[in-house]
Amino acid sequence: MKKCVDYFKEAEFLEEALNKVTHIKTEELGSDVYYFKSGQVLDFHRHKSDQIFFVLKGEGTFYLEDQDGNTEQYDVRPGFSMLAPKTVWHKLVNTGSDELIAVQVTYLPTDLEQKK
Repeated sequence: MKKCVDYFKEAEFLEEALNKVTHIKTEELGSDVYYFKSGQVLDFHRHKSDQIFFVLKGEGTFYLEDQDGNTEQYDVRPGFSMLAPKTVWHKLVNTGSDELIAVQVTYLPTDLEQKK
């Protein structure tokens, strides 16, 4: 596993869907980079631990949904970081015309649950 990553040099965009790549991972901590083409979506999901996202390139909208179905949304761009608190549904959409690169960091195991 790598200890230093250039997310721009190693960018891997896919036409059919966003691309999630794990470059850095330990027994307790994981970091993934998400490569989005315009319009691609990281759909609603949640974890048993907090998760922090960082936007490196592009523009998007970050959504949080509480247990009552109330949704908050934030327009994000490079320099923004977003917190997805544990057990809170969250999603990220590339709403811009350019590619979006976002990195997330979370404790492992993530115990990912997709919203149905």
